[in-house]
Formats: sequence, structure tokens, C-alpha cells
Amino acid sequence: MRMLISLLVCLLGLTLTVRAQKKNTPPKGTNSQPEAKVMENKPALAAPQKITTVEGITEYRLQNGLRVLLFPDQSKQTITVNITYMVGSKHENYGETGMAHLLEHLVFKGTPKHPNIPQELTEHGASPNGTTWYDRTNYFETFNATEENLKWALDLEADRMVNSYIAKKDLESEMTVVRNEFEMGENDPRSVLEDRITSTAFLWHNYGKSTIGSRADLENVPIDRLQAFYKKYYQPDNAVLVVAGKIDEAKTLDMINQNFGITPKPAREIPPTYTFDPTQDGERTVTLRRTGDVQVVMAAYHIPAGSHPDFAPLQVLSRVLGSPPSGRLHKALMDTKKASAVYSYTLQFKDPFLLFVGAEVLKEKSLEDARTTLLATMDDLTKTPITKEEVERAKNEIIKQIELSFNSSQNIALQLTTYSGIGDWRMLFLTRDRVKQVSVEDVSRVAATYLKQDNRTSGMFMPTEKPVRAEIPPTPTLNPW
Repeated sequence: MRMLISLLVCLLGLTLTVRAQKKNTPPKGTNSQPEAKVMENKPALAAPQKITTVEGITEYRLQNGLRVLLFPDQSKQTITVNITYMVGSKHENYGETGMAHLLEHLVFKGTPKHPNIPQELTEHGASPNGTTWYDRTNYFETFNATEENLKWALDLEADRMVNSYIAKKDLESEMTVVRNEFEMGENDPRSVLEDRITSTAFLWHNYGKSTIGSRADLENVPIDRLQAFYKKYYQPDNAVLVVAGKIDEAKTLDMINQNFGITPKPAREIPPTYTFDPTQDGERTVTLRRTGDVQVVMAAYHIPAGSHPDFAPLQVLSRVLGSPPSGRLHKALMDTKKASAVYSYTLQFKDPFLLFVGAEVLKEKSLEDARTTLLATMDDLTKTPITKEEVERAKNEIIKQIELSFNSSQNIALQLTTYSGIGDWRMLFLTRDRVKQVSVEDVSRVAATYLKQDNRTSGMFMPTEKPVRAEIPPTPTLNPW
């Protein structure tokens, strides 16, 4: 599933694999390339302001608004530089779907100062990636802990923040790469069903649109709209920089200020999101007919934002439902052999999102029977009390997973992308602490509050060898007479 895979593989995102390529020179005869930064006669920089320290991570703020998180870890021989921009597919306008992800690809195409970024990454032995999600986009590289490598990485990220080419010729080539990703997703019925359910659950909020975007927008978006999107959101006051690993904190902070502090804070302001969906007023259903080998049934329920106190008990509830072999969906559908796989998960976003449950069903089994059992299991949560044993087991699973991630400074650096996207990196620790405090009463309350039939959007994927389609012709071109 597109959302779940992105979450597990790289902390919620569609990934971009960086490949070595020939030197990318600026296109001639265009004005799409920003000027390189002028380094001479630069004004004195104000010292970074220390904001707070939580469990070894210290936040600083530069005078241009850049938030900096430093996490020294002398036990590792590596450093991770990870920069997160508070822009994702949620911020795309009509005709621009997929733009945030397209931009992720284009930012790897170089600047006048760093014309061949993939080659530089290879030369420095870096392990890089970029991910795009609803609330944020991030770029990171992990490399051997040397001062030379750190200086290079900071210079690279500071430069491509504002000086990336974002050129038309690169859009033309990368569009085909992104379109291939789009087509791969379209060949996964479970992923497509998830997209259809999400778009049906959200009438207005942009969470209802897939991060990969629509094919028409990918193929037709003008370069000037991409450039405007880049100039608006890729700025220091809209970013969080994390440096984690074997670093000298004072020296690293000075290098950051010298590289990033010279970029002025822009005059523009980014308005907050104000489009939200009304309370769902009845169950919605989706039917998907495509070729495929496995049947799928799925349901989603609106839940609060990832920063809301109810999110922690909902996380626990999701584990009570889906964790094998004791999860309620597992017992209802797997033990009875009505399904070949079951799942339940929540995604922690800045705005209210969804709790998903689902099952895969072999072709020779009854999809309707599996659907009935799945929904009945959800409806019975308010009738069959959730036990303390179920809650404690689920809490232990979540806390163990979080604590294991603390063993790697790179993992922490990347997790901070997710929580920065939510609105505050410290949510990483607050979420953990909230899970520890969850009670049986909390889980029962959120089940009764949110898992209601009128708050549900369900769907089925029915494998169909020759699906019948009604192809709609394009709009005619009218000539005046």
C-alpha cells in the first residue's frame, strides 16, 4: 500500500533514488536559473539563538528563521544531514497535483555551484535520498564523519535551498521518471483502492489527493509554476535542518550559520491551511474493478491530527485490531481463513487524517463474507470490551519500536522529519510519553467516539478480467463564427 510502504521505508514518503549522471549545465537563453550567492563582503551574522534541549537534541534558530536541530552522537562514525521543508502535496493548488514530488526530483539536478549533485554524492561516499509526503519534503545524506564531508554537505543543502536550476529541460526528463512511478502505483490495486477511499473520505482537504498527483498535471504543469512553488516554499524560514552523528556541536553550529545564515528571510508569508472537511454525514462506499489476482476490502475512519491527545490511544487501538496473532482482525479473518492478510494502521499528520483497516482475500474466497466480518469486528468494539491485556500488549509493541529507533542517530534524524511536519519535532517524545499513559478506558473511549458507521468510508477491489469502461472524449475546441 502506497501510504504504508512510504511510512515504513523512509518515514512516510515517496522515495527518489539518486543515480549518477553526466554533468548538468545551466540551459542557455533562459532566465530560470537563480544567481549564485555572492559571498564577498557579506554582513556580520547574528549568533544562532538557543531555543531548547530535549533528550540530547538541541534546537537553535538562525536570524533568517531557519530551525536547526543538533544531535551529537560520538558512538557513530557517521553524520546525517537532513533538511525538511514544510511543504508537501497538501500545499498544491488546482492543476498542480504532484508538483511537490516533481520538485523533489528537480532539486537533485544541480545549481551553478553544484552542477552535478549525484556525482558529488558518490564522490563523498554519501548515502542520500529524498522523500515527499502530504505535509513536508526532505533531503538527506549520511556520510563518513569528517569535517570535509560535513562542510560539503552543509554547503550543498544551503545552496540548493535557493539556487537550484528548476529548468524546463530537467522537468521534461524527470516528468517521465515520475510518470513511471505513477504507473507502477496504478498497477497495484490495493494502493489504488486506498487512494479511492481516501479521496472519497475527504471532500475538500488536500489529504484526499495522492502525493504522486494526477497524470494530466504531471504531463502538463508549466515550468514557471514549479519555479514559483520552489521560490515560495524553499526558504530558510520554512525549513528544519537536522545534523546528527559524530559532530562537534559548537563548530557545526558555526558552519551552519556561515552557510545558511547568509540567505535572507523572505518578505512573503505562508498562510496557514484553512480548508477542512465537515463532519462526515453518512457511510460512503467505493467499488474498484480492475485486473488483479487478489481481492481487497478496506475501511477508513476520520480521526484527529497527530498532535491531538486522542492520537496515542488510537495508535494503541490500531495495534489491538491488527497485530498478529492476537489482533481482533487477525482472529476474525485469518484464524477463520476468510482472508490471507489483514492490517490496521494510523498515520500521524499535521491535520486530521484516517485510521485504516483492511484484508486481502483469495479469489476463491467470498469477498462479501470478508467484508461483513471486517465491518462487524469494527462495530463490535463497543460491545465486546477491550481488555487490559490487549492494551498493554499494544503499548509495549509501540514503545519498543520507538526505543529501538533511538539506537541510530540516522533514524532519529529522519524521524524528526515526520514530527517537524506535524508541527513540532518534540512530538516524537510527547507521542512516546502519551502512549505510555494510555489506559483501557482511553482506548474504549476513542473506539466509541471515532469508529462509527457514519464516519466510515469502505471499499472493495473486485478483480475483473475485462473491466467495462466508458471513455469520455476530450473537450472540443470551439471556433467563433
